[in-house]
Amino acid sequence: MGWLWTFTNSSIGKKFVMAVTGLLVILFLLIHLAGNLTLYWGEGAFNGYVSVLDIFKPIIRIIEVILTLIFIFHIYDGIRLWYENKKAKSIRYKINASSENSTFSSRWMIWTGGIIFIFLVMHLSTFWYAFNFSGKTEVDGIEQYYNIVTTWFQSPVYAVSYIIAMIFLGFHLNHAFQSFFQTFGWNHKKYTPFIKKFGTFFAIVMAVGFASIPIYFFISSLGGK
Repeated sequence: MGWLWTFTNSSIGKKFVMAVTGLLVILFLLIHLAGNLTLYWGEGAFNGYVSVLDIFKPIIRIIEVILTLIFIFHIYDGIRLWYENKKAKSIRYKINASSENSTFSSRWMIWTGGIIFIFLVMHLSTFWYAFNFSGKTEVDGIEQYYNIVTTWFQSPVYAVSYIIAMIFLGFHLNHAFQSFFQTFGWNHKKYTPFIKKFGTFFAIVMAVGFASIPIYFFISSLGGK
């Protein structure tokens, strides 16, 4: 296993781990967004979706552990790469010398990642905790998952925080998507421009998809007052 340790601690290995874990996070986000969009189909649809997940709770717990490890490796290697790039004066000079040498998304990856991490902690302490440990997911035999989510989204502080976090997620995904192809050397003058455009499109769709939910329910709550 010594070779694996050596590889993962090399510059190439760190980028490889970042790319693979980043891809897995993107796949998770796609599945998570698809599940969240059932909120638009009403209480029955969303409660039904969460109830199905409850049936497979032992498997879900294993997936959550795997996801936690993926996030840990992604964050850890992201910090290490940022720190090493910061220490390398020649690289830092190239990055800071001109905005033409890098995009906003790439220059701010560490900061957008940090904001997303703070949001993730907040998100887990609200929805995930409420769904799994609050003991209030059922009232008079009726599941309350939908009500838990919509209640939080009716809070202006939480709704705005969620929307801002999704904007930063969009910037983070924009660079991450393109970096995945660069890490594996899949660059071509014919296809790279398309990859960049598709990456930007994908990032916008993901950010808008997630952010649209608190916007919808917050505005709906105003109409009911």
